Amino acid sequence: MSKVQCEGSSVVTDLISFLNASPTAFHAVEEAKKRLRNAGFEQVSEREDWNLKAGNKYFFTRNYSTIVAFAIGERYIAGNGFHIVGAHTDSPCLKLKPNSKVAKGGYLEVGVQTYGGGLWHTWFDRDLTVAGRLMIREGKDGGPVSYSHRLVKIEEPIMRIPTLAIHLDRGVNDGFKVNTHSHLIPVLATSVKAELNKVVSENDQGEDGGVKTDGKKSNDDKQKHHSVLLQLLSTHLGCEPDEICDFELQACDTQPSIVAGAMKEFIFSGRLDNLCMSFCSLKALIDATSSESSLQNEIGVRMVALFDHEEVGSNSAQGAGSPVMLDALSRITFCFGSESKLLEKAIQKSFLVSADMAHALHPNYVDKHEENHQPKLHGGLVIKHNANQRYATNAVTSFIFRELANKHNLPIQEFVVRNDMPCGSTIGPILASGVGIRTVDVGAPQLSMHSIREMCAVDDVKHSYEHFKAYFEEFSDIDLKISVDE
Repeated sequence: MSKVQCEGSSVVTDLISFLNASPTAFHAVEEAKKRLRNAGFEQVSEREDWNLKAGNKYFFTRNYSTIVAFAIGERYIAGNGFHIVGAHTDSPCLKLKPNSKVAKGGYLEVGVQTYGGGLWHTWFDRDLTVAGRLMIREGKDGGPVSYSHRLVKIEEPIMRIPTLAIHLDRGVNDGFKVNTHSHLIPVLATSVKAELNKVVSENDQGEDGGVKTDGKKSNDDKQKHHSVLLQLLSTHLGCEPDEICDFELQACDTQPSIVAGAMKEFIFSGRLDNLCMSFCSLKALIDATSSESSLQNEIGVRMVALFDHEEVGSNSAQGAGSPVMLDALSRITFCFGSESKLLEKAIQKSFLVSADMAHALHPNYVDKHEENHQPKLHGGLVIKHNANQRYATNAVTSFIFRELANKHNLPIQEFVVRNDMPCGSTIGPILASGVGIRTVDVGAPQLSMHSIREMCAVDDVKHSYEHFKAYFEEFSDIDLKISVDE
C-alpha cells in the first residue's frame, strides 16, 4: 500500500471512530474536545476573560452542542483575517418529548418529536436506543446540592418502531404515508413484562416515575417517563432514577458505521450529514497546526466552527444564526488590539468555507439532477451554486476553492439544482449575510441524505480532508494575489 493510500485509509478509519462515538450533537462536541485537547488546544470559556497568544491554539463550546476551535498564526496582528470552515453537529432524528410516557394496547411506548426534515419511513423496523444528555442532582445526607451535566448512550437496542403487516394494509406498496404523530412512536416494552419485572415494579410502587426539579417531587412531574426507561438511564450513569432532573434524549440507530460495498468503497452510516464534514474540517485543522512550524508564517487565524440546529434553521443561541461566530471573531481581534475598526477590517479579509454534504447523482433517479451538474461519488468536494442565494458561493469564492484543488490535483465538482425544483440551503448564507464574510458553499457527495442510514464514498472523505488542510495551510498566500474592490 502506498503512503497516500495509507493516509487515506487512516482518515477513513478515524472518521468511522468519530461517527460511532457521536450519536448526538453533544457526543460529537465531546469527541471533538478530546481530539483537540490531545492536539494541544486549550479550552477557554465564554464566561471568562481571554488571554490569547499568537502561535497558540484554543477552543470553546456553547451549550455543549456547538464548538469553535482556532489556531492563531505567529505573525497575526489585530485586523488580520480568519480562515474558517463551518459545519454542523446536528442531524434529523426523533427527540423524546418532555412527557414521553405513552401506554397503548398493552405496550409501553416512548413519545417523540420529529427534529428536522428526516426520511421518517427509514426509521421503521430499526433497532433503536437512546442517547443525549441528562441533568443529574448530586449531594446526599443533607449536604450541599449541585447539578451536573452528563452524557449518556445506552448501547443495546431497547426500542423499535414496527411497521404494520401488509395483510392489514394492502395498499401500502402503492404509497407508504407516515403519520408522524400516531405512527412514529417507538415500542419500549409490554405492560405485562414491565409489571412482572421486580426492579421496575418496585420503582413503580415506591416511586412515582417522575423527574426531580429541585430535590423534591411535584405533582406536575409525576408520570412523565416510563420507570423502566428511567431505570435504564440511572443504571447506565450510576445514579438513582429520582436524581435525574431533566434530559435531552433522542432515538438512535444501534447499527454501527462501517466501510462497505463489494469493493469496500462506501461508508454506510447515520449522520454523515453533517458529521462527515465536521470530522474532515476538524482533522484538517488539527493536522494543519500539529508541527512547531505550522503557524510560523501564518498571518491569520485558522478556525473550525461546528454549529448545532442547522437542520431546523439555525435560529438558536448556539446556531449559526446566533452571534457565536461574530463573538468569536470579535473577542480574538480585541485580544490583540483595541481600535474600533479592527473587527470590520478583519471580516473583510476573512473567508468561510461552509461545508455541508451534497447530493450525489442517484443511479435510479438520474432525472432529479440538472444535466450539466451531476456530482458523482469519488468525484471530490462539490461547489454549490444558486443564483437566488440559497448558497453563498460567487465567482471569487469558487475560484479560490477551485484553485486549491488544481494546485493539489484534487478532484472538484459543481452543483446547481434544477430550475423546476426547490433548493436547499446551509449555514453559508446565514453567516455570509449576518457577518459579512466571503463564503463558498461546498460538500462531499452522498446518497440517502436524511435517511437513518446514509452512504458516501471513501475517496471523498480523503479528498475533503486534503482540500480543507490545503485551505488552512495556503489560503493566506492565495488571498494576497486576489484583487477585488480596489
